[in-house]
Amino acid sequence: MALSIRLSRGGSKKRPYYRIVVADARAPRDGKFIEKIGNYNPLLAKDNDQRVQLDAERAKHWLANGAQPTDRVARFLDAAGVRERAARNNPNKAKPGEKATERAEERAEKLKAAQEAANAPAEETAEA
Repeated sequence: MALSIRLSRGGSKKRPYYRIVVADARAPRDGKFIEKIGNYNPLLAKDNDQRVQLDAERAKHWLANGAQPTDRVARFLDAAGVRERAARNNPNKAKPGEKATERAEERAEKLKAAQEAANAPAEETAEA
C-alpha cells in the first residue's frame, strides 16, 4: 500500500483548517486516513506556535515505513527538523515569456532609432 503524509481539509467555507494525516495515496483528500499526526491552521500568524502542530516521533515512524510527504508537509517536516527538504531551483521561472521578450526587443529598436534620428541633425550642423 502506498502511504502518503498529506493535508486533509476541514473548517468552513473560506476558513480552512487542516489535519496532517497518514493515508493511503488512493484515498480521497478528506476521506479515510490511517492516523492523524498533526494540525495546520493557515489563518494564524506565521510566527505563532499553534499554526503548525506536528507529532515528530510519529512522522519519523511513518517516514521509516515508506510514507511519502506532499510538498507542503515536507516543508513542515523540514521546519520541525524531522526530514531535510531539498531546495528547489528553477532559474527559468523568472525569465520573461516569449511575447514579453519580443516587446522588449521592439522597444529597444524604437529607442535606438529615435536616438539615431536625434543625433543625425546634430551631426549635420557640426559638419556644416
